[in-house]
Amino acid sequence: MTLPSKWKTSSRLATAALLVVAAVWGSTFVVVQEAVSRMPVLDFLAVRFAVAAFVMIAIRPHCFRGMTRLGFARSTGLGLTLGLAYIAQTFGLQQTSAAISGFITGMFVVFTPLLSAVILRRKIGTNVWIAVALATAGLALLSLYGWSVGGGEILTLLCALLFALHIIGLGEWAGKHDVYGLAVIQIGFVAVISFAAGLPDGLTLPPDAATWAAVGLTAVFATAAAFLIQTWAQSLMSPARTAIIITMEPVFAGVFAVLFAGEHLTMRVIAGAALVLAAMLLVELKQAASPVGYRTGAVEPVEIAPDPVAITADFESIESA
Repeated sequence: MTLPSKWKTSSRLATAALLVVAAVWGSTFVVVQEAVSRMPVLDFLAVRFAVAAFVMIAIRPHCFRGMTRLGFARSTGLGLTLGLAYIAQTFGLQQTSAAISGFITGMFVVFTPLLSAVILRRKIGTNVWIAVALATAGLALLSLYGWSVGGGEILTLLCALLFALHIIGLGEWAGKHDVYGLAVIQIGFVAVISFAAGLPDGLTLPPDAATWAAVGLTAVFATAAAFLIQTWAQSLMSPARTAIIITMEPVFAGVFAVLFAGEHLTMRVIAGAALVLAAMLLVELKQAASPVGYRTGAVEPVEIAPDPVAITADFESIESA
């Protein structure tokens, strides 16, 4: 049985939207790097996520009305997981290099299908494992220059595990609750957790207009819009597929670094980017050719009910989320 064209169109749109998110995250790397050189990282995260939450609430003041108690509980858990991931990454980065941190953080692409198999007891397709291997090799070429294991690496590994859990949880629940409310609560909790983690050293606000501009840019585009898009996209695709697409972030970061930060394009960077791109194309081409569809949160494709009335109702419920 072939996939309805409406489902395929939504899936392709979700893929394109996630690629835009990865491009936005990659493009803001230099901006964030400059901002955190002027203020503590945790304080930057707290202000960035707080501004993002306030902007989203200002745009839609009644965004919590569609949220049930279960939705609040789940989005709180997702926000807690995401906030702890950022904190682990921040403290890990103090004890290891940015390149090593980038590679280990990117290992969420491996942990996502592994944890999906363990926690959700879902079979992982061969094409997913091949894509994971390609993406991991690509990330190593893009960011790995030497290796050592210490406290910083362990904390960053914890960060990758938490990012994977966040992707899995979002994939399971995004299609079951109001997407906008789910995104706002997650972002708000990251702000709260970051504020709490930074309190012992005192809160430092952005010291100048340039840093405030960086906060505004990352809050609106790389946080509010990006997490809203990710939440919506994950209501239409599996966590493993999401993780592989998001690994395009360091590829975009490298492209923008070459174009705007004066960095040199090496064969190693080109090869790493090609492997990550190949991983993404593998899962996308496999998805396009598959005669089955992805239910919300599924790692393996499952047969869609042949009842056209049920299918139509399912599509309408997803689009109204």
